[in-house]
Amino acid sequence: MVYLFSCAFSNFLSDNNLMHTLEPTLAKYPNIVLRYIAATRPAFLSITLVACLIGLASAHVSGIPFQMDKALITLFFALVAHAGVNVINDYYDYRLGSDAKNFERIFPFTGGSRFILNGVLSARETLIFGYLLLFSVISAGLWLMHVSAGGLFWIGLAGLFAGWAYSAPPFRLMCRGIGEPAIYVGWAVIAVGADFVMRGEFSAQPWFAGTTFALLVVNILYINQFPDRKGDAAAGKCTLVVRLGTERARWLYLLIAVFAYGFLLCAVALNKLPVYAAAGAFALPLSFSAARDLLAHANTPARLPNAIKRTILAANLSGLATALGLWAAA
Repeated sequence: MVYLFSCAFSNFLSDNNLMHTLEPTLAKYPNIVLRYIAATRPAFLSITLVACLIGLASAHVSGIPFQMDKALITLFFALVAHAGVNVINDYYDYRLGSDAKNFERIFPFTGGSRFILNGVLSARETLIFGYLLLFSVISAGLWLMHVSAGGLFWIGLAGLFAGWAYSAPPFRLMCRGIGEPAIYVGWAVIAVGADFVMRGEFSAQPWFAGTTFALLVVNILYINQFPDRKGDAAAGKCTLVVRLGTERARWLYLLIAVFAYGFLLCAVALNKLPVYAAAGAFALPLSFSAARDLLAHANTPARLPNAIKRTILAANLSGLATALGLWAAA
C-alpha cells in the first residue's frame, strides 16, 4: 500500500502540466461553492490527513478500541482547521504585500493561492471565510471533549493558536523568522490530538510517532521560502531564509531532515515506538535528494520545483509509512 501511494503521489507531483496550470481566475470558478473550496488549497490538506492517521494508529497500537465516529469527526474538522489556516494565511500575506511582490514564485507550491490578487475572492470575503472555518472547529471540539476528556481543550487551543499566530498580527511568527516552530507544533499537535480523542488521556507515544512527520512538514514550508525570498524581503517579511541568506539557510533544510529521521530511529531503538514504525525512514532518500538540489540551486528558484515536489512526497510518504507501521504492529 505504501508503494502504491508513493507511485500515485509521485506521478501527480511530477506531472509537468501541474507546473503550467493557469493561476485562478473568476472565469475559472463560476460556481461559488467550488470557488470557496478551491480557496482552501485542498490539494495540500493531505499532510493533515496523514497526521491524523499517525495519531489514530498510535492509539490503536496501544490497544485502544477504534471508534469510527470519533475518528471521522476528528479527521474532518482537522482538515477544516487546516483549510482555515490556509485561507487566513492568504489574507495576511495579501495585506503584507509579499505575494504581490513575488515574481519568482513556483505556482501552485509557493507565492500564495493568488485568489485575492486575481480577483477570485475579495480580501474581505477571504478574511470572513477563513475565520468562519476556524470558528466552526470549536463546536466539533466541544463534542469531542464531551466524548473523550477535557484535556483535549488544551491540545486544540495549541493547534489553533499555532496556525493563527503563524500569519496573523500581532504575532506574525512567519515575519519574525520563527514560523517553523509554529508549523512543528501545529502538525505534532494533530497527531497528539487524534490519539487523545481515542485514548481519553495524554500519552507521549503520539508525540514520538508524529515528530518526524511534523519536522518534514516544516521542511515543506521552509523550502518554499527560497523561491519567495525576494518578495518576502521586499514586503518586510523576514522569514528564516531572508534572515539567514540563502548560502547559510540552505544547510538548515538538510539538518532538519537528518534530525527528523534520526529522531524516529532513536525512538524505535529506545523502545518508544514499535520497530515497524521505522518504516517512516524509507522516505529518507527523497529528503536527501531534495537537500542535494537545494544545496546546488538555492539561488536559482526556477531549478527548485523537483526539490519541492520531493519534499512534499517525503513528508506524506514518511508519515503514512509510520502510521501503517504502527497499525501493523498492533
